[in-house]
Amino acid sequence: MQFSAQQIATLLKGNIEGSPDVVVGQLAKIEEAKSGDLSFLANPKYEHFLYTTNASIVVVNADFVPTQTVNSTLIRVKDAYSSFSELLTYYSQMKLERSGREEPSFVHESVMISDNVYVGAFSYIGKNAKIGQHVKIYPHVYIGDDVTIGDYTTLFPGVKVYSECSLGQHVVLHAGVVIGSDGFGFAPQDDGSYNKVPQIGNVVVDDNVEIGANTVVDRATMGSTIIRKGVKLDNLIQIAHNVEIGKNTVIAAQTGVSGSTKIGENVVLGGQVGVVGHITVADRSQVQAQSGVNRSIVQASKKWGGSPATPYQAQLRSQVLYSKLPELEKRIADLEQIIQNHSAK
Repeated sequence: MQFSAQQIATLLKGNIEGSPDVVVGQLAKIEEAKSGDLSFLANPKYEHFLYTTNASIVVVNADFVPTQTVNSTLIRVKDAYSSFSELLTYYSQMKLERSGREEPSFVHESVMISDNVYVGAFSYIGKNAKIGQHVKIYPHVYIGDDVTIGDYTTLFPGVKVYSECSLGQHVVLHAGVVIGSDGFGFAPQDDGSYNKVPQIGNVVVDDNVEIGANTVVDRATMGSTIIRKGVKLDNLIQIAHNVEIGKNTVIAAQTGVSGSTKIGENVVLGGQVGVVGHITVADRSQVQAQSGVNRSIVQASKKWGGSPATPYQAQLRSQVLYSKLPELEKRIADLEQIIQNHSAK
């Protein structure tokens, strides 16, 4: 699909400098753009590319003053970066636009399905599921019995939502996400074996949550595993049974949160963080990548690092000391030798 400079300027409430009729069909980085592409300039470090780019249209800040001849049509806006982000969102929505029901797919006769829902090929929707308006269900998605999915939610290929789980509005689940698999519950027996503890709870995902590819959120043993409004989970994360994650918390890839732990609001967990079970993490905590949280964090708005996690500044001091250990070992060995020599006299 193609758009003219005039259409783009109208969308962004910008002013055109050049031809309003020039047409673009792709978005590109300014240093790689070719004729027919739209790009942007927000960082002064990239200004030199503006004078050599082949982009047909470039979005710039309203106060930008070029120092050389510009061949591209410019669209001047208040904030080029924000405006280009808006265009990326619009472009992405258009690329992902889908409608109708592809075959083969299975939708149980008891399903309540709203208007303008897309169901991709080889998808399965179980008994008594409720599907909101403008939901997109891509190919090979499994939706179990009694699942509820809110309006404008997107399930990319290969997503699995087990029975009785609930997704809010504007939720995005990327490829391979599993919602509602069994929690890791096994009771040790006298003979050393383990009996499975049935996991009869569910998972509740609130509005505006985005979950990255191949992340797993386990269902509760009883009650609910809860992902609150606005949470963003990266790829390859494990959220165990009965965990609760507070609103607007962000968790990076390969992190694991053990069972029944309560993560507060606006928390940031770096990549490969491990959190033990049955603890709490206070609001606005920030935990450095590869840290291990082995006890509750009760003070809000603090930074933590290391394994086991300690206050971030203390962790930095410890790292300095660790780097000096070989030198300290040598000094101790030298002192021991001096003492031995003195004792031998």
